[in-house]
This record gives sequence, structure tokens and C-alpha cells, in this order.
Amino acid sequence: MNTFKFGTDPSPAHADFVSTDAAELASHMDHCASSHSRFFFVHSALQSAHGALSPRIVTVAVLATLGLGLALIILA
Repeated sequence: MNTFKFGTDPSPAHADFVSTDAAELASHMDHCASSHSRFFFVHSALQSAHGALSPRIVTVAVLATLGLGLALIILA
């Protein structure tokens, strides 16, 4: 676990959080830029649709299952 240290600490355990965060951000941005293929927009649209519809699909599936179970109980 990293702890915050006040002042200057010449020990090797001292980390420069700003430069490491900037380096990690640059690495992330390079990865994102290289991952954009020609189907990126299709993939992005499908992810958005899945995120918007999946909670409702689960709710509809549960309600349909309960309704079918109720219908089977009534008809039996």
C-alpha cells in the first residue's frame, strides 16, 4: 500500500505519482487509439444498446417466467 509522504524523500520507495499517472494515461490513450478498427462504431453501438436493454430484458424475462408459472398453476 502506498502512503503519502510529506517533503522530499530520497528513498527508492518514494514514488512520483504525477509522472506515473501521466505515463499510465499516455499508455491507455495509445492503446485506445490503436484499438479503433473499422468496426469500432458498430461495436460501440452494440455495447450501448446492450447496456440500455439488458436491465429491461432481465425484468421482462422474470415477469414472463412468473406469468407462465402462474398460468400453469391456474390451468393445473
